[in-house]
Amino acid sequence: MKILINGIQSNLRFSSAHIIPGHSSCGFIHGHSYFVDVEIEGERAGEFEFVVDFKDVKGYTKELCNTLDHRLLIPIFNDLIEFKEFNPSEDSIDELVNSKVARFKIAGKGYSVPSEDCVFLELPYTSAEELSKYFAEKLASKLAEKYDNLTSVSVCVNEGIGQGAVYTKSLVE
Repeated sequence: MKILINGIQSNLRFSSAHIIPGHSSCGFIHGHSYFVDVEIEGERAGEFEFVVDFKDVKGYTKELCNTLDHRLLIPIFNDLIEFKEFNPSEDSIDELVNSKVARFKIAGKGYSVPSEDCVFLELPYTSAEELSKYFAEKLASKLAEKYDNLTSVSVCVNEGIGQGAVYTKSLVE
């Protein structure tokens, strides 16, 4: 059985700025008002024969949205971003999080942004595709703590009405 949660109607949204280094139009800092749709498949189980409690899914997803809301999303595993005083392959992401200022260059342009205004993501890009995978994996991990009847978690991260990317995380081997 499958359950669906519509991000617009369930207020699963966030607004963030990001940059896609090297892209002709998305290579500049810009932002989106994102919304997140969730689809979960699994067997009905438990006292009420739910696939999963909607309240849990919406709560966990909203927590993820809140961590990204009104922040600059920075993909630390992008080879086109040159960080000052941080090496993504050697240093802990905590060093960036705990620093006062994030300093980096993209295509020769220098940026200096208060770290508290940023979310540093262990991703190569902050595209809708990568964000949908990020959400699906985080949500699947959180739901697995409480549910053992789920077979997949799909998340669509929409950059606006009519355009989004879907990633499905299988929970069966």
